[in-house]
Amino acid sequence: MNDDKPAPEPIGEDVRIDALETRLKAARTREDQRIKPAGGAESNADYRMGNRVLAELIGGIGGGAFIGWVIDRFAGTSPWGLLVVMALGIVVAFRSIIRMASPKP
Repeated sequence: MNDDKPAPEPIGEDVRIDALETRLKAARTREDQRIKPAGGAESNADYRMGNRVLAELIGGIGGGAFIGWVIDRFAGTSPWGLLVVMALGIVVAFRSIIRMASPKP
């Protein structure tokens, strides 16, 4: 009276799926080793130092240019205020970079 077919037998483990999982696991391990940072904390410190040097240069030039431009706008000394204050900003930036790079006593 019941026309339902019996459930099919569960499919057994396939060797190909096991091999695929093994290869995926090995590939993930290799990828984790590849993207792992090589130098650890030392390379992070170098990266931070490089960013700080770049910020000093950009800040010195940009800040000097902006302040010089403002002085020129109000004093009417265009372009001398911009040039002088930007040059001072560059000098201050290089001085700061040299002080960063010199060894501490």
